[in-house]
Amino acid sequence: MAQGYAEIAAHFRQQIQDGVLQPGDTMPSMREVSERFGVAQTTVNRAFRVLKTEGLTLPKAGVGTVVAGPISNNIGARVALHAATGSALGGGESSRILEVGTVGADELVASRLDVAPGTPVHMRRRVVSRGSVPVHMSTSYYPAYVMAVTPELAEPVSTGASRELAAERLGVAQDRVLYEFMSRHATEAEKETLGITAGGPLPVSQEVRTVYLADERIVEVAIKVANGSTILRHSMSLR
Repeated sequence: MAQGYAEIAAHFRQQIQDGVLQPGDTMPSMREVSERFGVAQTTVNRAFRVLKTEGLTLPKAGVGTVVAGPISNNIGARVALHAATGSALGGGESSRILEVGTVGADELVASRLDVAPGTPVHMRRRVVSRGSVPVHMSTSYYPAYVMAVTPELAEPVSTGASRELAAERLGVAQDRVLYEFMSRHATEAEKETLGITAGGPLPVSQEVRTVYLADERIVEVAIKVANGSTILRHSMSLR
């Protein structure tokens, strides 16, 4: 019996999560998958697009489609995943809360939340992994009006979709995100969390994102840190 694209995507997703297909392995060709599952190549193409959207595969020139290494998806991909699956986490991803609490906003966070330095804001720090491999560490900061409608963000439990929950409660859609990128040396705590074993100063990629709602309020400022082996992947429409 022919299977649909979702079942085909689920089959290969499970193989990637189980380690049957390893990072760098070449995926079967669309023709091979088409014949194996008894479906049209357009169905296989749709299944492969799902895997690519989830960050599980990448196109490789002259080879075809390969299993991806650690990739940290951007907000656009996570919003699309949440709309399709009810979770902002991709295939094989998990989120573990490291720390929650109220902190005084430092200059970097305060300037993006448009508050005075030292203003109390809520902080959630978590590590996102794919399988057992840490992909990135992210620290999110939320203003008081977000916490007023999403008190569960004060709990050390991953929601898998904190911004989506806040936007839904506030009744205003997420509209746009500002990304800022920089490099710096990893702290000892970041090395430990991300499994970086090299000694001495080691550069990491830092992404600062500010997410705006349609009414121009800021729903989140987040600082994402990833080591050099993690691809920070972004895409946006130019139309």
